[in-house]
Amino acid sequence: MQFADPKNDLAFKKIFGDEKHKSILISFLNATLDFQNEKTIVDIALANSYQIPKIPELKETILDIQATNQNGDTFIVEMQKKDLGNFTKRSLYYTSKAYVAQLPKGQDYTLLKKVYFIGILNFNIFSNENYISRHLIINQETNKQDLDDFEFTFIELPKFTKELEALDSVLDKWVYFLKNAANLTMIPSQYKTLQEFQEAFSIATQTTWDIKELEVYEYMALKEFDERNALQTAERKGLQKGIEQGIEKGIEQGIEQGIEQGIEQGIEQEKLAIAKNLLDILDDETIAKKTDLSVEMVHSLRN
Repeated sequence: MQFADPKNDLAFKKIFGDEKHKSILISFLNATLDFQNEKTIVDIALANSYQIPKIPELKETILDIQATNQNGDTFIVEMQKKDLGNFTKRSLYYTSKAYVAQLPKGQDYTLLKKVYFIGILNFNIFSNENYISRHLIINQETNKQDLDDFEFTFIELPKFTKELEALDSVLDKWVYFLKNAANLTMIPSQYKTLQEFQEAFSIATQTTWDIKELEVYEYMALKEFDERNALQTAERKGLQKGIEQGIEKGIEQGIEQGIEQGIEQGIEQEKLAIAKNLLDILDDETIAKKTDLSVEMVHSLRN
């Protein structure tokens, strides 16, 4: 059995953004945001439900997930495989844009609802060791969340190192699924009692995909491979150029140092020759002053 990589943009949207399988996204959101009791999400409406994108239009296609819950709160979920820089600023931009879009011009600000941003990253951006981090707007003096309309959660996949046997929460299972599903050949026993995971693995089974979906999936995977290969090639060329420049500079410095050392050694030999000629007519202290040698050196020459 071959599962698609959930980190692939198409696979991620197909698994978590399908209106027919909302329970998958609901489970992921509740686990990621630790929603329990009255905060538990029971239903969502997807703003951009899954559709197969056209390859020529991929640059303009929105592939992240946006949904609202029963209270009107907005959730933005984005998978990011490559570190393009400034991802935190990008998350602020998307969150602010979704917040403003709620309110038609001239409407009452009290109608604005909370926006949650969840970034799933295949790279690290923070120095903390935990694979998940939550970011709030906190009052510096009271440590209270007085401005509570924005919340940011980041999942850094490289920091997640748990094995199957150590998965002890629904969140752990989701993160393991996101990171490792493409390497599995069967559904692990740890997932078989949870319906939302059964659905997720079923959707990720590529034998059930149509030709068009497989074509877009492979196109995205190949595009990513080409970008990564181009980056590695640029890095190799940069490294090679740096080495060549370093060798060239080292040779130049070596020649300069050799000349300097040769001159210094020549001067030193000249001083010694002069000192030897003066041994019969001057005392050691005077010879040392005349030749700029140490008294000990002159004394050793005399002996």
